[in-house]
Amino acid sequence: RLTNDICLALLRKNDDWISACSESKHFKTDDAGKAESLFNEWANLEAAKFEKEYIPGEGKAEKGGPTIVVVSLVVEIQGDETNFEGAGYSTSKTRDVLASIAADCLVDEGYCLNAAEVFWTPGEPNEILTKTDVIVDFPALIDL
Repeated sequence: RLTNDICLALLRKNDDWISACSESKHFKTDDAGKAESLFNEWANLEAAKFEKEYIPGEGKAEKGGPTIVVVSLVVEIQGDETNFEGAGYSTSKTRDVLASIAADCLVDEGYCLNAAEVFWTPGEPNEILTKTDVIVDFPALIDL
């Protein structure tokens, strides 16, 4: 359910999007180990972009200053119906990718979603992320 909630929250903020990208790889049913290995590799590559891990406590949402936010969503999902193509090439294609993930992660009561990792930066309320920071740390992002 968390993956669906995140996709919906991002979809509701589409007027604020400035860039996006997506990457995917499909595996045969009997290659589940390879799929899990690639998921772990991609999740670790994303995690390595962050200097530290920050998880806010319950009810401790602090207001910060204006900043760019980068949200990375890595999913391992069964089937080949999920649309991962086109994020970053237009707002509508980015919206289509997020809507597809949001819908497909709920199929069979969420059973088809094998794993999901969510990363975002900045993590601390007093941090500011600039366009230059985004270009340096997230070069795959495509301006919308």
